[in-house]
Amino acid sequence: MTVLVSTHYMDEAERCHRLAYISYGRLLAAGTAAEVVERAGLRTWQVRGADLPALLALIGAAREWMAVPFGSAVHLSSAGSTDFAQWLQMQAPDHAWVVERVPTGLEDVFIALTQDARDNFN
Repeated sequence: MTVLVSTHYMDEAERCHRLAYISYGRLLAAGTAAEVVERAGLRTWQVRGADLPALLALIGAAREWMAVPFGSAVHLSSAGSTDFAQWLQMQAPDHAWVVERVPTGLEDVFIALTQDARDNFN
């Protein structure tokens, strides 16, 4: 039996055997949750602390990082090789934010894949 589930909730999508990200009629990624995450090639860090808007402003000019608020934290993802903790230390040596490397999740991948998706009918 096959059941088709359509959802924007990645915690629901994680429970499915196979996934397909489709945006504006284009297939962006497909496979198991682990395959989709692995193929995205993202490395992700979580940042917590006070004044996260200042962190977002600091990151704003750096195109390498995708910054996404996650509750009381910010997830920073990149397909590049730069370590975010080292980058942040160079940019703001006296920062008080807590930075930790976290596994990239489906939510991070979904946002990365769809952030520049556009409707071709404009």
